[in-house]
Amino acid sequence: MSLTAGSRPDGTRPPAAVEEPAAAVAAAVAKDAVPRKAGKASKASRAGKVPFKVRLRRDRALILMTLPVMVLLLLFNYVPLLGNVVAFQDYDPYVSSNGVTAIFHSPWVGVEQFSRMVDDPLFWGAAKNTIVLFVLQLVLFFPVPIALALLINSVVRPRVRAVAQAIMYLPHFFSWVLVVTVFQQIFGGAGIIAQTLEDHGWSGFDLMTNASLFKYLVTAQAVWKDAGWGIIVFLAALAAVSTDLYEAAAMDGAGRWRRMWHVTLPALRPVIALLLVLRVGDALSVGFEQFLLQRYAVGAGASEVLDTYVWNMGIQNGDFSYAAAVGLVKGVIGVCLVLAANKFAHLLGEQGVYRK
Repeated sequence: MSLTAGSRPDGTRPPAAVEEPAAAVAAAVAKDAVPRKAGKASKASRAGKVPFKVRLRRDRALILMTLPVMVLLLLFNYVPLLGNVVAFQDYDPYVSSNGVTAIFHSPWVGVEQFSRMVDDPLFWGAAKNTIVLFVLQLVLFFPVPIALALLINSVVRPRVRAVAQAIMYLPHFFSWVLVVTVFQQIFGGAGIIAQTLEDHGWSGFDLMTNASLFKYLVTAQAVWKDAGWGIIVFLAALAAVSTDLYEAAAMDGAGRWRRMWHVTLPALRPVIALLLVLRVGDALSVGFEQFLLQRYAVGAGASEVLDTYVWNMGIQNGDFSYAAAVGLVKGVIGVCLVLAANKFAHLLGEQGVYRK
């Protein structure tokens, strides 16, 4: 009679209760043989935390890929912030051999530049034009990409949708010089509309030199140029909406408008809140090149905004300290607007730029 491992001489196996203590002893010995560091790692993994060295080895390829971008961001976005110190000086770039060392040789004047800014009526005129244009573009421009995204999303045929998107994207790649030229050829004194009206006996008009309508003109230019490009984010958000929601709403008897109101718009609400926060933070930067190109057509009173005002005072007049002071105030107000708009988004239950 042959005996198997763990069997008795009579060929029978011992009860399971006899084998279990031996297995428990072997498991205890193996547990004691595990190093303490491994025990800590297993405890950290059970807690859901990955050690820093492990994450560093795991993500070293991604870190190396982002390192050049971080260096460029540091050099061109954060290091120049140190130059804001000239806002508190009477900066003269010719007091030294180069502009950097001139910072250390320029006299310190404290808040004199800011006091001058508060007493400057041209500054307040530029600030007023900037705020008016921001409010106007927020009301007339911001809803247009949302409406276009909803319109394109309702198109059934993919070919028609692709052609419509390409046509809407195209003006975004035009320079402001070309955009202003196109509007000049259509709405200018020698444009198509004015010439057509004169050929039929009516008096023509020149919208490009009308200072009272200039704010509506630049808003129309911005809509024509960038509204199509702005629909990309909204179309991406609509693509993530499950079709089961539309089917369930249709089975409950909801029509097209009801489905858009109760399914589509709630899906777009987080994206709308995020872009609105970013737009409010950029309230004092309504544009530069667009207004500079049309400055002499309508006059500085209608076209002067904070960006062109800083350029005019700093570059044209050489008053670098005063221009730096205006730019610094503009940046601080922009940060405060972002924080306030983000807080308002949190009150509405949205995430905003960052979480609570």
